[in-house]
Amino acid sequence: MQLGMIGLGRMGGNMTSRLLRGGHELHVFDFSEEAMKRLAQEGAVPNASMEALVGGLSAPRAVWIMVPAGQPTQDTVDSLAKILSPGDAIIDGGNANYKDSMRRAQALSAHGLSFIDCGTSGGVWGLEGGYSLMVGGERAAVERLEPIFRTLAPAEDRGYAHVGPSGAGHFVKMVHNGIEYGLMQAYAEGFQMLEAKEELGLNLPQIAEVWRHGSVVRSWLLDLTADALQENPSLEGIQAYVDDSGEGRWTIEEAVTLASPAPVITMALMERFRSRQASSFANRLLAAMRNQFGGHAVKKDGS
Repeated sequence: MQLGMIGLGRMGGNMTSRLLRGGHELHVFDFSEEAMKRLAQEGAVPNASMEALVGGLSAPRAVWIMVPAGQPTQDTVDSLAKILSPGDAIIDGGNANYKDSMRRAQALSAHGLSFIDCGTSGGVWGLEGGYSLMVGGERAAVERLEPIFRTLAPAEDRGYAHVGPSGAGHFVKMVHNGIEYGLMQAYAEGFQMLEAKEELGLNLPQIAEVWRHGSVVRSWLLDLTADALQENPSLEGIQAYVDDSGEGRWTIEEAVTLASPAPVITMALMERFRSRQASSFANRLLAAMRNQFGGHAVKKDGS
């Protein structure tokens, strides 16, 4: 099956490689000539522009975009809308806000174009293991492109589902990422407690490996945790700074809108914010308050 791919970062490039292995005809465009050169060696058709990419595809066309959420996605969708034809489809496999995806689907529908929002999970490991795909959009358009989704999924019968109308794919992926925040935080706090019990001399890589097999907390995230601890048991050289991609924030905003309690996900996001504060004003003020009401000692900088 023919497909255009725009955005060949690490994940997008790995997805393209998996599709090529599955026998699909891929036309690619990216501002990175090196990325296009690598995929050309695997059998993809490189293009110097979006116009060239679209021109090389047979109608009805399908173009998959893997670019950062927000304005980059909007700019790419707007550019494609000007050069695609009625009956063509745009698939957004990035982490867009589901409300933006609903809006884009409605706007493109007026021009006879289909917009499919595909929540994609699997990270850099998806090339070999496949991707979990949560797809939203019109049923007819999704069904036409099912060969693409089934090739990217871990197997023909699992890892892919058409979860609902436009926006549903990115909504499900948003909640998925919120859950991921909570799971990661729980593992981090648990291993921190193990590390703090110094008198027992616990071997963290060993414990992670034990938990991976048969325990109720086993998961792919635990597999990755075990790998990280095996490579660097003391986490030497790694700063205690945790970024967020934005999906955790969207999840919490939606929880507030729906009045659906999400305390674990919320606190996990707050802990990420806390990790970025080298010297928290709030904690310094707490120390000052304790000194005021109880005369408790305050540690000064450099002491």
